Amino acid sequence: MTRRDVPTTGEPRPGLGELEPVPKAVAAFALALGTFMQVLDSTIANVSIPTIAGDLGISTNQGTWVITSFTVANGISLPLAGWMMQRYGLVRSFVAAVVLFTLASFLCGIAWNLPSLLLFRVLQGAVSGPMIPGSQALLLLIFPPQRRALALAIWSLTTLVAPIVGPILGGYISDNYTWPWIFLINVPVGALSAVLCWRILGRRDTPTRRLPVDTVGIALLVVWVGALQVLLDKGRDADWFESPQIVVLTLVAAVGFGAFLIWELTERHPVVDLKLFALRNFTIATLITCVGYAVFFSNVVLYPLWLQTQLSYTATWAGLVAAPSGVVAILLTPMVGRLLGRIDARWFVTVAMGAFAVSYLMRAELSSEASLAALVMPMLVQGVAMSTFFVSVLQIMLHGVPPERIPAASGLSNFMRITAGSFGASIVTTFWDRHAAFHQSRLAEHSSALDPAMNAATARLADLGLSPEQSYGVLARTLAQQAYDKAALDYFWISGWIALGLIALVWLARSTAGGGRVAAAAAD
Repeated sequence: MTRRDVPTTGEPRPGLGELEPVPKAVAAFALALGTFMQVLDSTIANVSIPTIAGDLGISTNQGTWVITSFTVANGISLPLAGWMMQRYGLVRSFVAAVVLFTLASFLCGIAWNLPSLLLFRVLQGAVSGPMIPGSQALLLLIFPPQRRALALAIWSLTTLVAPIVGPILGGYISDNYTWPWIFLINVPVGALSAVLCWRILGRRDTPTRRLPVDTVGIALLVVWVGALQVLLDKGRDADWFESPQIVVLTLVAAVGFGAFLIWELTERHPVVDLKLFALRNFTIATLITCVGYAVFFSNVVLYPLWLQTQLSYTATWAGLVAAPSGVVAILLTPMVGRLLGRIDARWFVTVAMGAFAVSYLMRAELSSEASLAALVMPMLVQGVAMSTFFVSVLQIMLHGVPPERIPAASGLSNFMRITAGSFGASIVTTFWDRHAAFHQSRLAEHSSALDPAMNAATARLADLGLSPEQSYGVLARTLAQQAYDKAALDYFWISGWIALGLIALVWLARSTAGGGRVAAAAAD
């Protein structure tokens, strides 16, 4: 070890695990609050884009850059979080990120035009990197080994409930207030989180290391991640590879990623620790997390979209249909956390993926005439999966990871999870449109003017006073709705079988039972 790698010296600091019960609970609440705010902000703006676009006098397509700018900046900053937390300390990195994120949120709320809003959204994403992995690692520090599973179970709700709450809250604020409040509500929340964390944990920060800056690695990371996030966000609108811009972005992302891999694997002090993938449990759990989250997030996008466009649900009611899954997850998570410390986490992942599969396959049996109760039932089953999936996969992922590498592992896995979610959102919207076109062409083949059923339907519409042209227009819209229904149900069916397939993958990981507790997140 060179002198540059040696932890900084200074006065001995008390351990984070020596907190009293009340400060420990308050610190856990503050950590979860900061993470919830960050995850919520990544989805709350989605339903507010039309409102923002109208208020700023821009097109909806231009407004989507409000989402893209944050996603790109956040995607770049997440892999850097591990390096930052080792260089500056876990507590200092997390609190600084929360403070800067809160400031950026305030600036977004007072933005006066599109360029200023995009600039502040980039700042939001850029400073938020340490928030999720930092809170995750700090929870592992402040709780004893036998309580860490419960702490992480409660923490995991932030990554599951926030994507569901975000669209509901964003729609409500846009409908009843003005769009700046979707950002301004972060100010008191962020201030409370930062103050509580610093007062309780500020004097108990982890040791730091004088790590050199991998400037080449950072530059390559910015290039390929930025290109990837933009093409994922804009690919559907540009008709994917029919657009020269998307082709160029794909080439830049592919070449940049290849160069990044080569550099990071040969660099002595890489900004991203890719050698973590040599650990069996980390690799398998990260793969399960990426695929499982991509399927989960794509269904989070598709289900309310299907309800609103095909079943005539309002944005608020579509959100309320999904809300019960969060309620079930909140109720079950504490129980799962208590059991997880005593039972092999692979069993919990198996239960989670089984419940996800049942939920998706139940949706595949729905129709446009489904009752509200029938639409809610799959979401209740999904709540069971949400309560067990992330925390149990995290338990497997960090099993066997050396304590000093936990921050890097957390940052890398969260980056891959969020990127996988972007892939899922892009895939599902493209699949839905193209598969609906396929079904519509098949339906049209059986709906000619010589079809008796078609003639009977036209006659009934004529009896209602519609002209032949109007009748055929109504029937065409009906065929289009049926095509989109079939396409959505096809995606739900595919999702269910993917979830079942992940059950086999989890059993390739090593057992976490018998001393397989999650390691502390700091180097001694």
